[in-house]
Amino acid sequence: MEYRILRSNRRTLALELRPEGLLVRAPWLVSKAQIDRFVRQREAWILSRQKKLEAARKKLPPVEKLRPEELAALAQEARRVIPERVAVYAPLVGVSYGRITIRSQRTRWGSCSAKGNLNFNCLLMLSPPEVLDSIVVHELCHRKEMNHSRRFYAEVLRVFPDYWKCHAWLRENGSSLMRRLTG
Repeated sequence: MEYRILRSNRRTLALELRPEGLLVRAPWLVSKAQIDRFVRQREAWILSRQKKLEAARKKLPPVEKLRPEELAALAQEARRVIPERVAVYAPLVGVSYGRITIRSQRTRWGSCSAKGNLNFNCLLMLSPPEVLDSIVVHELCHRKEMNHSRRFYAEVLRVFPDYWKCHAWLRENGSSLMRRLTG
C-alpha cells in the first residue's frame, strides 16, 4: 500500500486519508519498517475507510470547478482583504506576525508557522466575512499557543466569541468550497 510520510515531533503514529492518498504522520525516530508494519496492521481499516469516503464523494452534488482566471481573481482579492483583517485582529489578540501568503490549498483554510508567517486559503473569499475573520483569529492565536489546547480556544473565544458558529459553517459548507478546486 502506497503512502506518504510526514515526520514531526509527535509521539505516536497516525493515519490520515486525503484526496491525494494516504498520509502517515510519524515521530522522527520511528523507522520505515515500523511504519510499514503499522500500515499493514491497519490495511483492512484503510481499505474500508477509502470505500466509505469514495461512496460519500459520489453522493455529493456536483460543483462547478473554478476556472484559472476565477481562481486568480479570488487570490488577488484575498491578497487585498486578508492582510487588512489580520491587521485589525492582531492587536486584539496581542501578537505580531510575519509574512502573509495566499494559497489555493485543498485541505486547509489557514496555517501559522513557528516563525509567525501566516498562510490563508483564497477560497475563504467565497465564505461569509465572519467565517474569514474566524480563521484569521484562529491563526493569530497560534502565535500565542501553537496547539489546539483549552488555552488556545479560550484565547480564540476571547477575541471572537462566535468562533464555534463559524466553525460549524465551515464543517457544513467547506467541503463544497474545497471541491471547487477539483470539480
